[in-house]
Amino acid sequence: MKTYQGVIARYRKYLPVTKDTPLVSLQEGNTPLIYASKISARLGPKFKVYLKYEGLNPTGSFKDRGMTLAISKAKEEGVKSVICASTGNTSASAAAYAAKAGLKCIVVIPKGAIALGKLAQALVHKAKVIAVKGNFDDALRLVREISANYPVRLVNSINPHRIEGQKTASFEICDFLGTAPDFHLLPVGNAGNITACWKGYKEYFSCKKITHLPCMLGFQAKGAAPIVKGYPFKNPKTIATAIRIGNPASWEEALSAKEESKGLIDAVSDSQILSAYKLLAEEEGVFVEPASAASVAGLLMLNKRGFFGKIRSKNEKKNIVCTLTGHGLKDPQVAIKAVSSPPVIEAKTEAVAKAAGI
Repeated sequence: MKTYQGVIARYRKYLPVTKDTPLVSLQEGNTPLIYASKISARLGPKFKVYLKYEGLNPTGSFKDRGMTLAISKAKEEGVKSVICASTGNTSASAAAYAAKAGLKCIVVIPKGAIALGKLAQALVHKAKVIAVKGNFDDALRLVREISANYPVRLVNSINPHRIEGQKTASFEICDFLGTAPDFHLLPVGNAGNITACWKGYKEYFSCKKITHLPCMLGFQAKGAAPIVKGYPFKNPKTIATAIRIGNPASWEEALSAKEESKGLIDAVSDSQILSAYKLLAEEEGVFVEPASAASVAGLLMLNKRGFFGKIRSKNEKKNIVCTLTGHGLKDPQVAIKAVSSPPVIEAKTEAVAKAAGI
């Protein structure tokens, strides 16, 4: 039986690889597209909502799709060290894939602005982690300067191989549905993911693998919404650390995805993000990090505004895909704060049954 080998092996003909490109893979990709029955019911019978659960990638986020290609190409080119700036997920992914490839990994993070679950991943993979006094944009500026002046490869999403790998999420969605979705909603931080997914859809369309393109809908947090407001945020603030970015590297590309797809990029509040975060866990059984829930928060906000109700079509149900970028264990502190502590009672059958309400 042929085993799954990751996104490069699966989509090789769509990626910039050759017979000389080594395959540095942790069998990333192939993540589930989960039908969200309860969320679908909120929109009505015309719509089917699916959750692309990227938290089930090897390091727990969508970043692995791009990192497998970025590290494979770095290995092919004889690079010995890689570097990235990160709010968490990129550092975890870069550290894991660099370890697999036998490369040194350097991670620059904003001091105190990274979830402990993600920091632990980078450290356990033996990355050299350096915290700087500043935000993510300061960290990205530094790694750009270092990669331009020292023998080290930058593996943030400004590396084109990262975008190439991340576009495979679109391929998987289309392969699963047998068509492109009508709407694709994503969280937007550094904006590489909406850029990559739109690129993937366009490529599948040009190859006649799909017959239409989706409307791309991106969502930033209100406290970190530079694309929505039209200017960089000097001090971005949001509970969703993965999208706490004030000056996205793929800003222009994200705007192109929005405009070309006739979509939008809007902002959701932290309270809306937390509400969607709880709804996903309590009603759909899917545990995500807060930033992931921005896509569902955006879906609920647009539905409340009547955005989807304006759609008039004689066709069958419309498919909506919400990308969930990372696993909930990436940021367990938020989950702990969002729920009540369990009661402590005597170790007796009757006491437990009573506390359980049975």
